[in-house]
Amino acid sequence: MTEENNYVLFDDINNAGVVILNRPKSLNALNSPMVNQLLPKLKEWERTKTCVLIKSAGGKAFCSGGDVVALQSIKNNDGAFTFAYVEYNVNYLIGNYKIPYVALIDGIAMGGGLGVSVHGRYRVATENTVVAMPETKIGLLPDVGGTYFLPRLKHHIGFYMGLTGQRFKGKDAVSIGIATHFVPSSRLPDLEADLTRCSSEAQIRRCLAAFSVQPGPFTLNAQIKHIDYCFSAGTVEEVIQRLLEVNNEWSNETLKILAHMCPTMLKVTLRALHRGKQQDLAQCLQMEYRVTTRCPGSHNLREGVRALLIDRDNKPQWMPATLAEVTDDEVNSYFERLPEHMELKFSNSKL
Repeated sequence: MTEENNYVLFDDINNAGVVILNRPKSLNALNSPMVNQLLPKLKEWERTKTCVLIKSAGGKAFCSGGDVVALQSIKNNDGAFTFAYVEYNVNYLIGNYKIPYVALIDGIAMGGGLGVSVHGRYRVATENTVVAMPETKIGLLPDVGGTYFLPRLKHHIGFYMGLTGQRFKGKDAVSIGIATHFVPSSRLPDLEADLTRCSSEAQIRRCLAAFSVQPGPFTLNAQIKHIDYCFSAGTVEEVIQRLLEVNNEWSNETLKILAHMCPTMLKVTLRALHRGKQQDLAQCLQMEYRVTTRCPGSHNLREGVRALLIDRDNKPQWMPATLAEVTDDEVNSYFERLPEHMELKFSNSKL
């Protein structure tokens, strides 16, 4: 078995299929071999198992996202397109899975890591969980269905997450609805063992409830009204104006964060989140695919990956450099339909 075949492992345990993301040295970041193995196995298990569990190896990260450094190194952009095409099919399948899908999100879960967890029926957070959608930091938008689940979080917290890349720990993931249960990490082995022996969804629900504990209050409770006010704005410029009006420690820190993000992707992201609120998961993924296929090889993505992940100087030189320079025509261009043969289609739907 090659190393690539070991990047994701599959176990048949009692009534369950268990997925183990197995690239701990790369924080279990997703690559093409992984999603290419996930899609057919999840389809198979949907027909043959009572439930599916997904977890990770290594302890630090559940899944840090897609391996964008590796994707950017591909000289032919078709490789990045193919990865996204298969990954989005995995996201769609999970979101429409016919049997219970339980994600054990113990550790960092960002970007693609949320794509393979948050669309599932049950998402278990622990004290080690950290969730975020940080794509605007590298010149992308929150994809993998981010434009579907983020705008559906209460109080516009998803808009806040999508634009700022804000990280939330496990207890907050439950408070805002990204996770459905909070279980101490020390109890995950016992939870997993019990889940694999469940023979019905009712048993799965009872099992999860038996292991769950109350995570505590939301960290940003005091700022919820400000988040709701500022991030319900229709434009990025208006978001910034409202943050200036609030003028407290939280809003001033948020303004500093937004100042470092890619101006083009801030505008594209806000447009996508507003559209996504009115669309189903399939439509959101198709919209995201149109945007993401226009990003590989672009200056902003190359510069964002360089500044954040390669040189790590955190000084990206965005083009355009300011929000004022980003035109509506440029934003609109990201959402245009692709040629029909390039449009995202789902292998298990009638779309």
